[in-house]
Amino acid sequence: MESVHRAAIRAPRPGILLSVVIAVAAIGCPQNTRPPEVPGARLPVEYLRVGDTRITAEIASTPAGRSRGLMFRDQIPEDHGMLFVYGREEVLTFWMKNTPIPLSVAFADTSGRILRIADMEPFSEELHSSLFPARYALEMRQGWFERNGVVAGDRISELPEAPVQ
Repeated sequence: MESVHRAAIRAPRPGILLSVVIAVAAIGCPQNTRPPEVPGARLPVEYLRVGDTRITAEIASTPAGRSRGLMFRDQIPEDHGMLFVYGREEVLTFWMKNTPIPLSVAFADTSGRILRIADMEPFSEELHSSLFPARYALEMRQGWFERNGVVAGDRISELPEAPVQ
């Protein structure tokens, strides 16, 4: 005859159960609703998602903000960039005049789908075009998109509303 062993099952202590419930609830809630302060930022900073990665980005949605961009900045934090927002889709062209940081730019359409990614060299006046009509351009440290496995066809999400033009 086989003997059957029963393991004693004890209910968890109330304090442990409460800790588990709080931890699970916290996972579903945004922990930081406001993005952190970014040294040198002159524009509003918001959270965005590029693929599965959460980043902070300065939002350049006015002609003056888009014109200045990241010019004259010596550094930007990791996982931080600048999102250029336009009122309508158009072929966008960027250069690096007065910009000492090597950058990569991802051009995206109204839905946030990345159309093209280009690397740009510091202080260069070489033009980099979206090739297709785009509404957004996201500049990040050069190589950021490649290091994070982001390619054309991926999406930028949690995008701000584009200005009316």
